[in-house]
Amino acid sequence: MGLSSAASSSRISLQLLGWLAVFGSAFCFYLATAIIRWADGAVAIDSAYFTFSRFLLGFIVVCLTMLMGRQRLQPRRYHYLIGRTVSNTVAVFCFYKAVEVGSLAEANILNMTYPLFVALFSWFLVKDQRDSIALAIVGVAFCGVWLILSPGSMSTGLESLWGICSGFCAAWAMIYLNLSRRHHDSQTILFFMFGLGALCIFVFFKESIFWPDFLEFKYLFWCSVAGVVGQYLLTYGFLFVTAVEGSIISSSRILLAALLGTSLVGDPPLVLSGWIGALLIFGANSMLALRRATLNRLQSKG
Repeated sequence: MGLSSAASSSRISLQLLGWLAVFGSAFCFYLATAIIRWADGAVAIDSAYFTFSRFLLGFIVVCLTMLMGRQRLQPRRYHYLIGRTVSNTVAVFCFYKAVEVGSLAEANILNMTYPLFVALFSWFLVKDQRDSIALAIVGVAFCGVWLILSPGSMSTGLESLWGICSGFCAAWAMIYLNLSRRHHDSQTILFFMFGLGALCIFVFFKESIFWPDFLEFKYLFWCSVAGVVGQYLLTYGFLFVTAVEGSIISSSRILLAALLGTSLVGDPPLVLSGWIGALLIFGANSMLALRRATLNRLQSKG
């Protein structure tokens, strides 16, 4: 009885640790974007440079951890690794660009539409995963997107497309990640994602990358630290939580963005339509995660 109680207590502690890690990752990803906004006006750094520095720091961290752990790269399916790298690089660049040209809250909320696009892509690409209820949930969520973009709520115009594009590309990045995990360990995936991602940004935006002074380096460094720490916290947290719990907690970045934008960076507060849109997207992400878990459980029993 004592052993059972101790095991249960240990399991609860690990689950709580997982929850905190996933929530910490959501906060870190939000903090990285807040640092970009704080840098605006103090230094002249393009969003491409913030993206490059995040990938470069991530690449250094992955290389160091692999050396310390004496791990070797084990690439097998290069097309999955490249697909993950390209889609994730474009997603992060568009996300940071959305922060640069628009509202911080809007950029984070629209970036978190990627679960909706994953469900939408699955409907067209995987016949066995076609789910009419999930499609209806996606339709409701896109009404939330429309409310976020509607006149009078927040910024409107072409700048909003950067946020939508980040969610769209992040969905492809998640699909490629799921495919890559079947053949590669996490460190191999991260090595290519960070390394090739930094190289791609440098090749296409080398005019935006320069030797920074101390103030510029400070903003670049802490933005990169927040992004890389968020990546590792997310990976660590998912070891101890279910996919449903992880998805719902990750989506809390929507609520963080809606709540903190005004106090942290001076963004205009969300109006009622914006709040309704944010809650619809958050609710849809949560319902899709629950729906996916239910279907997987039914299929395993069948």
